[in-house]
Amino acid sequence: MRVRRASGADIPAMFDLGRQSPAAADWSPQQYESLFASSGQRLPEHLALVAENEIVEDESGLPSEGLVRATPLILGFLVARRVDSEWELENIVVAESDRRRGVGRFLLTQLAAHAQAAGGSAMFLEVRESNGSARALYRKMGFEETGLRKNYYAGPAESAVLYRLRLS
Repeated sequence: MRVRRASGADIPAMFDLGRQSPAAADWSPQQYESLFASSGQRLPEHLALVAENEIVEDESGLPSEGLVRATPLILGFLVARRVDSEWELENIVVAESDRRRGVGRFLLTQLAAHAQAAGGSAMFLEVRESNGSARALYRKMGFEETGLRKNYYAGPAESAVLYRLRLS
């Protein structure tokens, strides 16, 4: 698995993954497109990362046996934005078939490394109170629960749990 910066060409796959995950932020294609749009406006710095499988080639340069695809498959992605010296995790999605395989952890580790290299002091996020697997991942990664926003989410109405990770 490798992680790289997302590009506009990744929008369809990111959108599809988001639609397949009920716990993900419900973003429109336009919201994804805005991450890669270059306009004259000064927008907050965003970072979009994708995790994809690596195609292993044999000595002949052909994909190794057992691999079905000749092109990498996106396993998950995240979107974060810089807020002064902190980074807010806005969206993270891992394909259902690839959950509990370290994809989310790897994406978060890459975000933390980027944030630290950019002088970031912390990362923060909110997550649905019922999303136990995501909450377990955040705790495992060292995030601390910092609060609760009652009825923050709609469809269905639910509270958001706030988390923060100090980077320095």
